[in-house]
Amino acid sequence: MDRRKSLKILGAAGVGIAGLVLADWKWQIVDHLTHNGFFSFKEEQLIAAIADTFIPEGLPPKTPSPEARPIGALSTGTDKFLIKLFEKCYEKEDQELIKSQLALLDGKGFLSVDQKEREKILLDLGRSDKEEEKKFFNLMRSQTIFGFTTVKEVMADYRGYKVAPGYYHGCVDVA
Repeated sequence: MDRRKSLKILGAAGVGIAGLVLADWKWQIVDHLTHNGFFSFKEEQLIAAIADTFIPEGLPPKTPSPEARPIGALSTGTDKFLIKLFEKCYEKEDQELIKSQLALLDGKGFLSVDQKEREKILLDLGRSDKEEEKKFFNLMRSQTIFGFTTVKEVMADYRGYKVAPGYYHGCVDVA
């Protein structure tokens, strides 16, 4: 086969593959910008702020190691867990409750206030006479704690969990 012809075929194949990769990359960016998720971008920010209010950054590791660092709900991805959990695992009426309560929190300016004021707003929801507000508070609190305490960083660095706690030592002298 002619060397020039082979180089043209290889070049065309490379350009075609690069075009496909760039097209896929472009659609991923467009999808991210248009945000086609169940929750709006503002609602996702509110969920992240709630998770950060319940478990702020700064929990020190119990077993110090070079890679261990202070952690919180946002650094462990608990907010992303909550978003997927509410979107995929909850019934329609619970999803509507979450969306309506998030809209109320947005109306109170939850994202624009400091940590102490966020805590006060959430505690007021927990003490409220309205059943929806209490249910929302308990749901967010329990699922945030569940999502946070089951991640690898908390289990290994804070609680000292080991996958295989007992080790096998083969040739050991018996004393």
